[in-house]
Amino acid sequence: MTTDKSMSRRNFLKTTAAATAGATAAVGAPAVIASNNSFKWRMQTHWPTGTWYYEAVFEELARRVYEATDGELELETHRPGSIVSTGDTLRAVRRGTLDSAFTWPSYWIGEIPVAGHLNGNLATFESHEEMHFFFYEMGALDIIRDAYAAHGVYQVGPWSSGGIAIYARDPIQSVSDFEGFNIRSTGTAARVFQRMGAAPVSIDGGELYQALQTGVADGVHWGGVAAGWGMNLQEVNNYIMQPDLVAHTNGEVIVNLDKWNELGEDHKRVMHDAIRATSADSSAKFRHQDFKLMQEFVDDYDGEIIQMDEEVITEMRRHTMDVVDDISEDDPEYSGKVGDLLHEFMDMTGKL
Repeated sequence: MTTDKSMSRRNFLKTTAAATAGATAAVGAPAVIASNNSFKWRMQTHWPTGTWYYEAVFEELARRVYEATDGELELETHRPGSIVSTGDTLRAVRRGTLDSAFTWPSYWIGEIPVAGHLNGNLATFESHEEMHFFFYEMGALDIIRDAYAAHGVYQVGPWSSGGIAIYARDPIQSVSDFEGFNIRSTGTAARVFQRMGAAPVSIDGGELYQALQTGVADGVHWGGVAAGWGMNLQEVNNYIMQPDLVAHTNGEVIVNLDKWNELGEDHKRVMHDAIRATSADSSAKFRHQDFKLMQEFVDDYDGEIIQMDEEVITEMRRHTMDVVDDISEDDPEYSGKVGDLLHEFMDMTGKL
């Protein structure tokens, strides 16, 4: 990895806040305290190598941080399973087996129920701005960080992987089409689909293609259209459902709490800003690809784009808030507080 030494880290931090204000909301942040130490962190992801976004988003984050810190903070990127299994990532970060991870919150909702809110709830966010003001301006992320800290992990923040789109062998257009539909899903989304009559199944990302080929799943969601395309889902499906079930679903960057506390305020600031900038860049990349690939799906794969009835989103929204309330009751300390904020958000934006 190379870096241009002509701009010092100090000068970079002075100029970055203004240059990336739209993506990072860094304007007006307090002065930072310099750190003289260098750090090299092992960061593992759940994204398979060979997908376009592994390089364009995951490895780009590592480059962004390396250059912004003048090489003082290096994120050594690792593919899924190279150090620990994806399901053991949270525990590995807590124990220090991994220093950090670029991963998916819904994998540990059994340990940290509020992590499901970080992923994003179906039929809620309609734009990147809505997602960000919920977490950063309304204070949801602060509560989520407290929950992760109780497990020895620092939650740096969410990054958007675009929306959630369903690839399916059979079309889904109405609410009744969900009845008995075997859909690969995870986290709180799976609970919502179940309430709508579907039969969620848990399948690892690397097994999605075969699951669709063999009929184990009737449909799947792996992020939006472009994310699913990176898994070659267009080859084993006939339909893509629109609109997206939520405009932005999020991954996360987590760090061992002791490792995080070793950083100076300047490096922490770079990490926070880098995640917010990565989220903005990633969401734009995914959405741009979504539109291009939907046209390719129709032209080159004889696929069909199905526009779901408005009633589907209305029902999904109702079931989502019921699931949110159930989780709030089970976890009042963290999920309850974020659930209250989500109700406030839904009222504020006219969705309830």
